[in-house]
Amino acid sequence: MSNAAKSGEPDPRVFLRNLFDAAIAAAQPAETLAGFLPSPPKGRTIVVGAGKAAASMAAALEAAWRGPLEGLVVTRYGHGAPTRAIEVVEAAHPTPDAAGAAAAARILERVKGLSADDLVLCLISGGGSALLALPAPGLSLSDKQAINRALLKSGAGIAEINCVRKHLSAIKGGRLAAAAAPARVVALIISDVPGDDPATIASGPTAPDPTTSADALAILRRYAIDAPAHVLVHLASAAAETPKPGDPRLANVANVVVAAPRLSLAAAAAVARAAGVTPLDLGDAIEGEAREVGKAFAGIALSAARRGMPARGPCVLLSGGETSVTVRGKGRGGRNSEFLLGLALGLAGAPGIWALAGDTDGIDGSEDNAGAIVAPDTLARAVGLGLAPRARLDDNDAYSVFDALGDLVVTGPTLTNVNDFRAILIERSEEP
Repeated sequence: MSNAAKSGEPDPRVFLRNLFDAAIAAAQPAETLAGFLPSPPKGRTIVVGAGKAAASMAAALEAAWRGPLEGLVVTRYGHGAPTRAIEVVEAAHPTPDAAGAAAAARILERVKGLSADDLVLCLISGGGSALLALPAPGLSLSDKQAINRALLKSGAGIAEINCVRKHLSAIKGGRLAAAAAPARVVALIISDVPGDDPATIASGPTAPDPTTSADALAILRRYAIDAPAHVLVHLASAAAETPKPGDPRLANVANVVVAAPRLSLAAAAAVARAAGVTPLDLGDAIEGEAREVGKAFAGIALSAARRGMPARGPCVLLSGGETSVTVRGKGRGGRNSEFLLGLALGLAGAPGIWALAGDTDGIDGSEDNAGAIVAPDTLARAVGLGLAPRARLDDNDAYSVFDALGDLVVTGPTLTNVNDFRAILIERSEEP
């Protein structure tokens, strides 16, 4: 037990979990969606959407909307929610499957043939890139699956991955909104990407795309992705190009961010202040190789603990964003567990420093946990169990370490998604 817990102050594990729960609560569609709804149209209201929060967004929309509506959204398996008028389809993530492809085709058909009197409400959240898996003409689902798997293992950033996805798709990169013209399109978006760019979130199905098919080809080359010849031919053709800024088909489109990582970090900061702990927000756009980011954050935490810089303890370092993992081993683990094991190795058992990192959707990568907790004795306990933390990290097996320690954070699907959340608690600073 920490000295803080012994003295009657909040237990660090409870404190960190409270911050995480506050961050998730701030991004729930039931709390955020209603304030951003447009007025009902003269004609029909068609609801479409995709993402890990799509079903909960649909339920929140039905509760707040005044008037008839109909539609279809697709979400990840296990992330459904009860709805009345809006059909919910579940599909695979992060590697797309046939259910997602079929749902995407149906969504595209739903928005065709509308008039200027009609309204299309698009409910978009993170995960939509894999869930809206409709291959461009001439490509197959297996093409997209293979390239998606390779990109996810390559260490490519989310913007790079989504650039490729857009140019292999029949629905992303602004194509969904273009298909809905001349209807009014309002996209209600829960952001899971650094910078909250609608063109990147879920690969921007309703946003003009500033990237090009040449960019997509360059990304495949950069990460040595072995794409089939017909995929490369497609990317070199005019058919691969997406609607660009200024495209008249997108003139009647509004992309509105209704929840974002920065708002969740602010909610966590408020909980910290109420507990007498100074929050320091390091930003919601942290990217990079997860284990290396963990090592860098260990340096910041040690500076705070030893010198009171950049903040004096008790303080908590908060951050969001999306790190990446280059998969070279055969173990289990998502980017948050990799970050945490890298952090623990960097801290090397320093006293009085605790951390929690987790994905706000409740799923770290493809595992059953949202994230995990690091304690001052994490490495010592791991070694005591016969584990070799550095070797486990080299094998991309961070999950197994935290599982053996009983330090996984398990929430189940949260039905929202504002990307990763990280909190590092420094109980005190040594220098006055």
